[in-house]
Amino acid sequence: MQARQARIESALDRVLPAADIAPQRLHEAMRYAVLGGGKRIRPLLAYAGGEATGAPFEAADRVGAAVELIHVYSLVHDDLPCMDDDVLRRGKPTVHVQYDEATALLVGDSLQSLAFGVLAGVSLPDAAVLVDMLARLATAAGSRGMAGGQAVDLDSLGKPLSLPELEFMHVHKTGALIRASVLLGAQCGTASDPARLEALDRYAKCIGLAFQVVDDVLDATASTATLGKTAGKDADANKPTYVSVLGVEAARRFAGELLDEALGSLDKLDGQGERLAQLGRFIVTREF
Repeated sequence: MQARQARIESALDRVLPAADIAPQRLHEAMRYAVLGGGKRIRPLLAYAGGEATGAPFEAADRVGAAVELIHVYSLVHDDLPCMDDDVLRRGKPTVHVQYDEATALLVGDSLQSLAFGVLAGVSLPDAAVLVDMLARLATAAGSRGMAGGQAVDLDSLGKPLSLPELEFMHVHKTGALIRASVLLGAQCGTASDPARLEALDRYAKCIGLAFQVVDDVLDATASTATLGKTAGKDADANKPTYVSVLGVEAARRFAGELLDEALGSLDKLDGQGERLAQLGRFIVTREF
């Protein structure tokens, strides 16, 4: 993990505009938002997906950078006063607090467009695969993925949700980009076998949902200092979560069940899914 985290930090540093290039304030804020924080779970999953199919590191670097740029753009926008109105992210002031709301909006816009430019630079022998990858990322980030899930989340404040409704929201809001991370990494290698891609997709869907379940548990049980963001915000905002629907212990058990299902799907990878298995265990058992 540490080696891959260092590698993706270097890749992100390379693709981001330098802070002394005009418009300097925007580029400085973009670098502030992206660099020096976060566990880089999505790039790690992209590297692991690529490792399962023999993808070259250079391609995985670009995929990892692209999905992390999309993720950070979503965080910058989610923290805005019109969304979650948060003041702390990754242990430091959120972008709109450190700079201003207009700059934060432009940072998110710029990171989103930069992500597609970075992904478009992946060198593959089949251009049709790259086109499919760009479409996959667009779907994962848009109204049928992350943005759509956020819209459902905002519309659900103060409303009771059933377990299927909660799953629909998080499969889109959190799970879509995590699924895309694994599959985009895999598409950079020899992942033409449909059964192999189906196994990877099943793993990614289960782990994406488990990630959110654990996030809900941590929001309810961990401290702000531990999380690097404001703890207890979900309950304060009367948001439906896996903790509010199931309770803490049942939510933890559900995350364990999702992990078991995810690990079971890796059996079809002929021993090439060990890195994915390790990351899955980390995601579900993390305490920070």
